[in-house]
Formats: sequence, structure tokens, C-alpha cells
Amino acid sequence: MKTVRLLDLGEVSPLRSQTVFHAVAYAMTPDTPDTILLVSPSAPYVCIGYHQDLEREVDLAYCREHNLPVYRREVGGGAVYLDNGQVFTQWIFHRDRLPASLEERFALYIRPLVATYRALGIDAYHRPINDIHVRGKKIGGTGAAQIGMAEVVVGSLMFTFDKRTMAQVLKVPSEKMRDKIYQSLEQYMTTMEEQLGYVPDREEVKALYIRHCEEALGVRVVPGEWTEAEEAMARELDDRFTSEEWLFQKGRLRPPVVKIHEDVYVVEAAHKVPGGLIRVVARLREGHIDDISISGDFTVLPAFAVAAMEQAVRGLRATQEALLTRLRDVYRSMNVQSPGVTAEDFVTAIVMATSSHSQ
Repeated sequence: MKTVRLLDLGEVSPLRSQTVFHAVAYAMTPDTPDTILLVSPSAPYVCIGYHQDLEREVDLAYCREHNLPVYRREVGGGAVYLDNGQVFTQWIFHRDRLPASLEERFALYIRPLVATYRALGIDAYHRPINDIHVRGKKIGGTGAAQIGMAEVVVGSLMFTFDKRTMAQVLKVPSEKMRDKIYQSLEQYMTTMEEQLGYVPDREEVKALYIRHCEEALGVRVVPGEWTEAEEAMARELDDRFTSEEWLFQKGRLRPPVVKIHEDVYVVEAAHKVPGGLIRVVARLREGHIDDISISGDFTVLPAFAVAAMEQAVRGLRATQEALLTRLRDVYRSMNVQSPGVTAEDFVTAIVMATSSHSQ
């Protein structure tokens, strides 16, 4: 029977809880075993998705005041507050060992999480595309990325979750909106502690999870060692993940809607779709897209497809037809996968932005 390496790292620093799975992926060679990594942060922090604009998503003043570091991961999705109440379950596999379809990959990854919750007496189920629910409440989301030569899928086992702080770290236009976010988290998010009335033993839950991973994958999961190459890569990523260049890489075009002169405008729009939020900031010159930044909490594989889309539309006249033709070409040529988000959705967001200056 095939084997998968288990790296149960226990508690590590907030930074390392993100860089470890990236390090395993970047250090992967043809001989590296497929790996399941279990890890928890030793202290709270905030993590944003790969395509997000930090300054628009996170209340940086609150984070500084409360000593909450902020990191950007190379996986899509939204900004989230994280702490020791979760055990992160990170799969780092060779590309031919997981389903090619992103939807099927999420379904496989979610199966042992659902089975673990059910074994504990929690009536969990997979809510496509990539969420886990219990009676209409979310008990976990997942994300995916292609990093180095690896396919990466990540999520967590939710023992507890600090909803109040989650509502505080997000950047919102008003305190009324923040209260509404907190109320929504209370109403639509849950944890093991809430469902069971107590926090189950962490080691027992992890053992359950590994057993269900073996059943879902048809493999034996065996404890392995963290290698010198992975440690060296993690140290390199520690530096990158704490750099301002990495954190602030999105959203450099500012501000949302400004007339520079008669023929030049900076414009912005946000478009909500089933797969997340698409945010577009663009500079128009004589009706053409002079520069553009696409960000949001969506999942796109390969991740650099977003940069390819930005490059593809630069110089185009901002019309629906021209944009759709170009972005469909990107999707086709790069075999783009974006669950719940289509080329047409990106076009809609761009058109919403580029038409806003004439309204």
C-alpha cells in the first residue's frame, strides 16, 4: 500500500504555521513523499488570501494596537483571524496524486474532515464548492494552490473560534457594519465546542482525522521527518512573508474614482460572485485600460493567471466584447480553474469599474 508522510508539528510560531506548508511545497522534488501536515499557531494572527489587497481588507491599526501580525499566504480566499483554537490540516501532494478537477480535489480533501466531525457526533457535510457545514452553519472552509511542483490543499479542524476578534480585524466602513459581521458570524459559523458543549481532546481528534485520511486516500499515513531542505526553505519564506513588498503587492493603484485630467481616470468596482469577491482598480486613458489591479477572495489556479489576465487586458478598449475575447483566451491557453468564478465574471467587474467614471 502507498504511504503518505505525516508531519505533526504541534504548535509553532504564527509565521511558521503559514510558511511550513509553503516550504514543503517549494522544497518538493520527485522523491519527496506526499505529505499531510498538522500544525497550530502558538499565538493569534491574521492571514490574507493571495489575491487580496491588504489595506482594503484588514484593519491594520487594530492589528498593530493588539500585536496581531498579518501575513499573506499563497492560497486564495479571504482574510481570516487565526489562533490556537484550530489545527491546520495541510496537504502537499505531487500533482498526479490528486484529482485534476479543482472541485473533485476539494471533495476528496473535505471527505476526511467531514468523517472526523461525524465520528465526534457532529452532523457535518460538504457544501460545494469548498465549505463544510453543520445544519446551515459553516465549520470550516478550504483553499488550494499550485506551489512549486506541488498541489496544495489547506483547511482546519475547528475546535474554537474567536468571532469577536474576527469581526474586529476586518476593515469595514462603520461600526454598525462591524456589529452586523459579528452577528452574522454568531449566526452562521460554528465550532466543535459549540456543537459538543466541550472541547474534545486534540490528540484524539487528530488521530481520528488521520484514520479517515487513510480511508479516503487508500494509503497508510506514517510519521515522517522535517528535512533540512524544508527548514532552509522555511527560513527563506519567513523573510519573504514578513516583507512589505510581499504584504502590499496588491492594490497599488489609488484612489477609487479620480479624474486625473480629461482623458485619464482611476476607477474601482467590486463584484460579488459565487466563488468570492472580485475587486478591480484600473487606470483609463482615452477609453483604454492603461493599468489594472485585480484582487479579491477568490481561488484561481494557476495563481499567476490573475497577473496574466491583468497583462492581457492592458491597452484594450474597455468594452465587454474585447475583454471577454481576451480573457477567454487566457482561460483556454492556461487551463485556468476558478471555482464559482468565470471569465465573464472578471469582465463584468472590469466593465463595472471602467464605466463608473461616466455615471
